[in-house]
Amino acid sequence: MLGPISRISLLIACLSFASVVAHAQQVIHALVGTVNVINANAKTIVVTTDDGTQGSFDDLTDPKVHISLDKALRAETTPALSFTTKDTSAIVLFYGEGADRTAVALRDIGAGPFTRSAGTVVNFSGKDHSFSVKDDAGNVEVFKLTPETVAETRMGAVDGKKFEPAKGDQVRVTSSLVNGSPTALFVYAN
Repeated sequence: MLGPISRISLLIACLSFASVVAHAQQVIHALVGTVNVINANAKTIVVTTDDGTQGSFDDLTDPKVHISLDKALRAETTPALSFTTKDTSAIVLFYGEGADRTAVALRDIGAGPFTRSAGTVVNFSGKDHSFSVKDDAGNVEVFKLTPETVAETRMGAVDGKKFEPAKGDQVRVTSSLVNGSPTALFVYAN
């Protein structure tokens, strides 16, 4: 009798520990918009996204928060507390949702010009590091993916070399011309 009770207790303890570990690490998400306000005293950043909505983010100030941020993304960004450029377009890496979001890092993508596109993925080429998107009017546009591309996926933010959109995925793309080719800076994949 002691054997089964011990095994059940051990199983419950392991599941409890796994639950604590799973909740301890924050998944990082991304969005693109214009940084409007940086309030160093309040440690907040206000961003207007491409759809015109404004969102406020607290700066990450707690070094004990465990985050799951890809090393390549971390290397290409500025920590939220150190980001000082306002009235610029940026990719915001954050965790949380709704009104309770914390900015971890930002990447200034400059003033543009940018092209914003939306549609359905019709093709992905891993060899060419590109994908094709068909919009509602039936137009198809091909976008290059680079290591500097940031994609927001169902699993959080990833860099461009790890992003592999599937045929039929709904996407929104912020791009610019790089060496004459439309290059994705940010992709939101539903």
